[in-house]
Amino acid sequence: MTDAPDTPRRVDDAAHLAGVPDEFQRLWTPHRMAYIQAGPEPLRDECPFCAAPGKTDADGLIVARGRTAFVLLNLFPYNSGHLLVCPYRHIATYDLATAEEVAEIGALTQTAMRVLREVSRCDGFNLGMNQGAVAGAGVDGHLHQHVVPRWATDANFFPIIAKTKALPQLLGEVREAVAAAWPSD
Repeated sequence: MTDAPDTPRRVDDAAHLAGVPDEFQRLWTPHRMAYIQAGPEPLRDECPFCAAPGKTDADGLIVARGRTAFVLLNLFPYNSGHLLVCPYRHIATYDLATAEEVAEIGALTQTAMRVLREVSRCDGFNLGMNQGAVAGAGVDGHLHQHVVPRWATDANFFPIIAKTKALPQLLGEVREAVAAAWPSD
């Protein structure tokens, strides 16, 4: 739609857009198409958790690096601020981790919770590890712990009815905020 230079620009609601008019608004998430089109197959030729440490923190979505493990944002998050804690070693399950890796994964998870509370003012967390493809691991060859922030006021119909998650922040913005708030040792 083109407006004359002195005419205020009109914002159309969904009922006036092309197609069959209805009362629904549309939530456009084109960045999710890569994930959707990949189906059950991985999006990669190499392990993304092995590749991430070789990139810059911004390109790898890394917010903190430890001695045996690191923390990065989930590329396909359940919520804004969804972090993953991974050992550098490519191991598939928790029982293969060394005592040092287990301790650092635990310490990084605690710090991640503290930082997310400060940065996002979340009310709670889901923590978990899916061990193997049959258990729901998207990257089943490399151990990773999920740290998913939750808010009391964030329950809505999107996930239940539309199988859609509205994410209010871009990954780069979240990574910058979490990395900036991460304590330096």
